[in-house]
Amino acid sequence: MTELTCHNNSRVCLYDSSNIDNLACSNSEISQIIQTYWIPMMKTGSASFIKNVNTDMYVITVDDLVLPVTVNHKKNGVITGTEISNSKLENSYVCSPYNHYITYTKAELVTLKNPILEKILAIIIDLLGKIAHRGSIDQVAIAHNLMLSTNLYPELSKVQIQAITESLKNQFPDRAIIFRSINTFINNDLLNDFKFNQYRLIGSRQIYLLNPHEKSALRTKMRWRLKQDEALIKKNGYEIIQKSQLTFNDIPRIVELYNFLYLDKYSIHNPQFTENFIELVLKNPIWQFQALKKAGRIDGVIGFYIVNGMMTTPILGYDTSLPQQLGLYRMLSVLLTIEASKKGLILHQSSGAAEFKRFRGFIGNIEYSAVYHHHLPLQRKLIWLFLELLVNQIAVPLMKKYRL
Repeated sequence: MTELTCHNNSRVCLYDSSNIDNLACSNSEISQIIQTYWIPMMKTGSASFIKNVNTDMYVITVDDLVLPVTVNHKKNGVITGTEISNSKLENSYVCSPYNHYITYTKAELVTLKNPILEKILAIIIDLLGKIAHRGSIDQVAIAHNLMLSTNLYPELSKVQIQAITESLKNQFPDRAIIFRSINTFINNDLLNDFKFNQYRLIGSRQIYLLNPHEKSALRTKMRWRLKQDEALIKKNGYEIIQKSQLTFNDIPRIVELYNFLYLDKYSIHNPQFTENFIELVLKNPIWQFQALKKAGRIDGVIGFYIVNGMMTTPILGYDTSLPQQLGLYRMLSVLLTIEASKKGLILHQSSGAAEFKRFRGFIGNIEYSAVYHHHLPLQRKLIWLFLELLVNQIAVPLMKKYRL
């Protein structure tokens, strides 16, 4: 264990798999996630749970706060190590900036439905990719990275950000330090705290959020659509299955449904969860599940977790071979809205399906990655500055214009 004393007199400890059993956790939401979700993955290795994630896993503590950390040791998004059977595999965007800003972004250009603009942007992305490769953009330490599409934040002060930054900078001096999933919907103070600590904010994606208790968000027409979505469940003869009713035998089907949507329909660059992962989160008291079942078969599933008054859904899948007019996505989405309403939570619905979400009261918001690179050599700094310029000046306006 590396133990560092910061200038603000906070004790900061960094744990790896060899000494993680020495960690003492509180009963906070994030501490429970660390104990029952993160530590089991640390001990076995990320690739056993998420096929396309290969990264070193740590836990960092400051005061009574406990956060997960991932640290990449490759110079770009391609892994060639023997740990993955000597085959090339590109890390998912959840731990690879190269994948997020180069590979995945280029693949998503088709959503613009503007061939000329797509060709121009593809040229720019290819150029950026070459620079990013040379600038070792994937040599990063990502704090509070649960290796999910969305990381929900506990209370985090500017002093704690400073302490974490100093610790990671000293422990990993050749890595850029990143915090993903920063938005201004409820995290405006957090975003400003990162700016105070000299982090650069780089646009990541457009996300959609709903506060069910905000009357202006759920106008009459939107409420009517949600009631229609809910009515589909009964109309189509589905039973709502709770987590306690799911069994070990349901795990392969849950993986299959997630893969149908997120890998086959959307992108292989999304996290490729294994049966080990689903088994882990089904046992986890923090994670909640609901499924739609009919005639003995599960046709749709959602898996979500809650931190600090917000919920998000890393697991969502349905049988895409069934007719679209059946409305499985509509039914699953309304289950989330109902759950958020009952518990008084803000619902973070990640990105995608923009028009669908807007019609149901969700508000678009640009999500950012906070990046600290001041300690890096000039060549390494330049790639981040160039990326910031391109993304914030070109990509973010396009996200807003096309409502991506």
